[in-house]
Amino acid sequence: MIRLGAVYVLAGLLFAAIAVASARDKTNPRRVRNAVFWGLLAVSFLFGRRLGDLGNGILVLALVAAGGIGRLGMGGGAATTPEERRYSATRYGNRLFLPALVIPATALAGTLALKRIAIGGAPLIEAGQATLISLALGVVIALSATMIWLRPPLGAPVQEGRRLLDSVGWAAILPQMLAALGAVFALAGVGNEVGHLLTVHMPLDNRFVVVATYTVGMALFTMVMGNGFAAFPVMTAAIGLPLLVHRFGGDPAIVSAIGMLSGFCGTLMTPMAANFNLVPVALLGIGDRNAVIRAQAPTALALLGVNTVLMYLLAFR
Repeated sequence: MIRLGAVYVLAGLLFAAIAVASARDKTNPRRVRNAVFWGLLAVSFLFGRRLGDLGNGILVLALVAAGGIGRLGMGGGAATTPEERRYSATRYGNRLFLPALVIPATALAGTLALKRIAIGGAPLIEAGQATLISLALGVVIALSATMIWLRPPLGAPVQEGRRLLDSVGWAAILPQMLAALGAVFALAGVGNEVGHLLTVHMPLDNRFVVVATYTVGMALFTMVMGNGFAAFPVMTAAIGLPLLVHRFGGDPAIVSAIGMLSGFCGTLMTPMAANFNLVPVALLGIGDRNAVIRAQAPTALALLGVNTVLMYLLAFR
């Protein structure tokens, strides 16, 4: 059986290779700091289960120190020359995007089909983690297909991955950190406290008001937290489960799915989602750090309204 642990090992090996590549990149004045940061992340994926709570806590603090004191550096050392990249772009055109499409296609197919496949009576993949395992499998298939098709240097995946992570910096792991923070908030009972405050001031007999409070609350809390995964356990514990599901009889799958989409509307409107809204500004050299947010805000608000209406119409049949 393929378990989630195999995905952790795969990710850990990748970050370990990037740490080594960073240490060897003499064009990066902060190569040691980069190597330490990505090396610590590799340790987290490879040995996190064995470190225990205290060990993982110390590792996280070390990651924060490595990424927060000063900045990670930007190195060079591209695997291919600009001329080679221009030649590939001219020769293959939009077909270069095909390997990227393999990843979501494999993730969807694996989620729907692979978890039903059994070999010798044992399931092929861990059923509860079918999506994540299929996503990782899609990355492996896409990378293998690209290497066979384009025949880049063998070290290209690591070198280009290192250059991309150098551009993004510590924000690359921001979603993981914020999702963990959301879990901490849920365990601390923040959702219950938020729910208590809302029930005091909210008309509980009006289903649309409760739906709107949940969807808008997901967006607002995501703007504060910077990540929909961090907002979801708090707002679902406060409103989604006790009111929409238990009180009004809403379908938990529909409530959860549209609730998460509402949170993503908040992602489009906050600088806290640095990896989505600030990193593109830095990569593209845009002078206005809020330019991406301003461009996305009208779409985000329109989608939030649509999500609210869809939940009201679909979740309570």
